[in-house]
Amino acid sequence: MAKDPIRVLVTGAAGQIAYSLLYSVSKGDVFGLDQPVSLHLLDIPQMMGVLEGVVMELNDCAFPLLREIIPTADEKVAFSDIDAAFLVGAMPRREGMERKDLLAANVKIFKSQGKALDQFAKKDVKVLVVGNPANTNALICSKYAPSIPKENFTAMTRLDQNRASSQIANLLKVNVSNVANIIIWGNHSSTQYPDVSHAVVNINGSVTSVPDGVKDDAYLQGDFISTVQKRGAAVIAARKLSSAMSAAKAACDHMRDWFTGTLEGKFVSMGVISDGSYGTPPDVIYSFPVTIGPDRKWKIVQGLQISDFSQGKMKVTGDELLQEREEALSVCQD
Repeated sequence: MAKDPIRVLVTGAAGQIAYSLLYSVSKGDVFGLDQPVSLHLLDIPQMMGVLEGVVMELNDCAFPLLREIIPTADEKVAFSDIDAAFLVGAMPRREGMERKDLLAANVKIFKSQGKALDQFAKKDVKVLVVGNPANTNALICSKYAPSIPKENFTAMTRLDQNRASSQIANLLKVNVSNVANIIIWGNHSSTQYPDVSHAVVNINGSVTSVPDGVKDDAYLQGDFISTVQKRGAAVIAARKLSSAMSAAKAACDHMRDWFTGTLEGKFVSMGVISDGSYGTPPDVIYSFPVTIGPDRKWKIVQGLQISDFSQGKMKVTGDELLQEREEALSVCQD
């Protein structure tokens, strides 16, 4: 028996990230090669002409799994009965722009979308916020969708995990699939903490810890961290535009793992509502290592040994999230 299509919303659907994301979702890379999809594509009214071109291209791809495309500028149409949401649409960060400027512009967008989720979406909808500042946008979205569990709102730090894994793989001259369990703690910002202390790498068939494989703690606690933290800014400096292809791939990785589960012994980084684990501030969207079961429920990996160095880094990014939360809530006041 053929499966019923699932309804997948992509906001900012005429933008650069969506251009790559829609291809992967429609092809079956995210929800499965036997899972039909109906796409809800939301963008602002002035982008409807561009979105029309995107719809033409999706049709011209002749994807067997793509059953329906609904392009719209109406939040009610976009959010009605959706099973999954990629909230990509946001004002992008441009060269020289401060995160505070970004926060003020985007909080209002995600407040409105939270209300739309609350009113029109399925109550078990899985929401991934990609648009920056992603962690705090996800928190605001959740606040204005009180009928949907807080656990169903996540922020994307998978791009940071992918960036970190790639740096280690290139350094050790192994395939990136040989690197596992790098953790991104905290905020998707330049304060995030990419942590390799629990990561492993397969080198010529032998599995070892990443610190033992690299044998350079100064690099792992210095240039490695700053390279991952500043990678988004480096891409902007080179392209004059935000990361798009890599962001779309990370969004697909995140949602695929959420829907299909993580592999035994492996965990992934997701921005999720904090319960205070590892001394992090509660009630912010904080990136943790998580495992996901067949029930599509994530669990924070517990019992990891945290060094004093790591605790210091985790506190810095947690403090930033607390500050962002206060700024965002002040912008939200009606």
